[in-house]
Amino acid sequence: MTDFLLELRSEEIPARMQAKAREDLARLFAAELAQSGIAAAETITFATPRRLALILRGLPEATEAVREEVKGPRSSAPPQALEGFLRKTGLTREQLEERDGVFFAVTERPGRATAEVLAAAIPAVIRAFPWPKSMRWGADSRSTESQRWVRPLHGIVALFGGEIVSVTVAGVESGAATLGHRFHHPGVITIGSAADYVEKLRAAHVIVDQDERMAIIRDRATALAREAGLELIADEGLVAENAGLTEWPVPLLGRFDAAFLEVPPEVIQLTARVNQKYFVCRDGAGKLANAFVCTANIAATDGGAKIVEGNRKVLAARLSDARFFYETDLKVALEEQARKLEKIVFHEKLGSVAEKVERVAKLAEWLATERIVPGCDPRLARRAAELAKADLVTGMVGEFPELQGVMGGYYAAAQGEPREVAEAIRDHYKPVGQGDEVPTAPVTVAVSLADKIDTLAQFFAEDMKPTGSKDPFALRRAGLGILELLARNGLRAHLFGVVNNAMMLRAPANPVCVDEVMQFLIDRLKVQQREAGVRHDLIDAVFALGGEDDLVRLLARVHALQSFVGTDDGANLLAGYKRAANILKKEGVDTAEWKPLAYAPEPDEASLIAALDAAEPAAADAVANEDFEAAMAALATLRAPIDAFFDTVTVNDADPAKRDARLALLARVRAAVHSVADFSRIEG
Repeated sequence: MTDFLLELRSEEIPARMQAKAREDLARLFAAELAQSGIAAAETITFATPRRLALILRGLPEATEAVREEVKGPRSSAPPQALEGFLRKTGLTREQLEERDGVFFAVTERPGRATAEVLAAAIPAVIRAFPWPKSMRWGADSRSTESQRWVRPLHGIVALFGGEIVSVTVAGVESGAATLGHRFHHPGVITIGSAADYVEKLRAAHVIVDQDERMAIIRDRATALAREAGLELIADEGLVAENAGLTEWPVPLLGRFDAAFLEVPPEVIQLTARVNQKYFVCRDGAGKLANAFVCTANIAATDGGAKIVEGNRKVLAARLSDARFFYETDLKVALEEQARKLEKIVFHEKLGSVAEKVERVAKLAEWLATERIVPGCDPRLARRAAELAKADLVTGMVGEFPELQGVMGGYYAAAQGEPREVAEAIRDHYKPVGQGDEVPTAPVTVAVSLADKIDTLAQFFAEDMKPTGSKDPFALRRAGLGILELLARNGLRAHLFGVVNNAMMLRAPANPVCVDEVMQFLIDRLKVQQREAGVRHDLIDAVFALGGEDDLVRLLARVHALQSFVGTDDGANLLAGYKRAANILKKEGVDTAEWKPLAYAPEPDEASLIAALDAAEPAAADAVANEDFEAAMAALATLRAPIDAFFDTVTVNDADPAKRDARLALLARVRAAVHSVADFSRIEG
């Protein structure tokens, strides 16, 4: 078995494209080799700013000869069938084999040297490579048929064992030579094989393993902060990005003017991260410190002093711009900024952002007034909603859209708005994704809920629902946000009425649209609960009851059911229920009126009747009180009487009166169980 090395060296590959490029390189090569019946024992990929590399371990020296048989029509079949088979296989009648009256097309493909397979695969993979953005270069670029790559391709290393796999792509011939670090080792390096690739490049100041570069950046940046008495603010995305920008990463700590700390910390962190790719630090009190960590691509002879100073000056200029935006924005009242929202289109079918703000304000005020959000002051809810989007027209949010809401909260606090209003403006977009913080402050909850319900209701009203994987208006995220807010805060809302009210803020509500929104939310809840480990059949068992739009109560019922069916009582009651339901289905009994018996019941029949007499009202009372655990406990008392009933009582008795009464008794069992959940939907 032999290893194969491929390195594609080019001008700078954007950091954001490198991880996907590694996946694509491995996938495309595996597909090419599979066509020849070859598979590597192990596939390793590397990416740096200047190279994309692949090592395939354990390849055979040659492919095996392959004999393929395709079964055709019978020899007695019509001529047209045979002609079609010959066209499909490309063979003649004489080349077919006939066995037991059936034609077979037999082809034998001789083995090939693996080096030949690789030589054909390399240009095929390069041609098919799905870069998000690519370019043509040189004189050939005048033709649309010329080779494309992410950046101009400069070198190809292709070694099978120690032998060069000879290919030419876009005028670049393969070989064993590559280049080291642009500054530390710009000269040519000769690679012997896949075995020495990583270490030879390391000796030339290139760390090809992206995971190793990430570890160096993460560990050294953390250590530098610790040595300065600080704590690095973790940012794995920034670690990966810096690893994608460097081949020899050298983290360095610098300081900026502490006066800039007057600017909100989120602004400083975003300025450092987005514009400069710097890490920031916090002090022992948890506050942002005037320190940054940049990642150089060289080991400077002065220890990095000049690099740090240069980066400090660039950061200072960026922070000066940020401070200017902040101070300028503060001079304009949020109320005045909000008036500018009339000129911003929310959606061509849904009007301006100002119109959306007014709808959200009315809905938030209503949620507070109706005590759907307990403890919320309706006046503060309206005020917060009216100002919630005002920062969209500020200079700071124009520069950093990620800070919408956050900056509004700062401006509101600085301009004397109540704390509840400032917090609601800051957090009303939350939760924005799975795992995000869910607001609990009443005013914030009211505004956040109103904002998301309005978005959902209005887009559905205009028939702009998500379809398949397409969700351009992030309605699934809005739906999950609504569910998180309701569940986290235990809000008791009849959602049908809330959605109906939201739709009426623009036009008369369409009951069909309201139903669609409700079904959409229920579907989102199913997905959410499945991801949380709740069995899908139990969710369906509760939803099948219908008529329930209080999601908090629904969830309580689902969780109680999940606990119950995991017990022996639950499992046995389910078995007894299914036996009863199957008999009723077989006999075609949908409903049956229960009447006092006109005959003396058998002992176990009487026991089941007595158990139902006690369990039915107990379960009903428990459901009314939303004590679903108690409702399950009441049903559990039916387990033994049902088992005994089936052991000793004949349901299909020869006496029609007894048969009808016993079927009605089983229907009563089914109805009692259905007061809690539709057990027919439960698997097992």
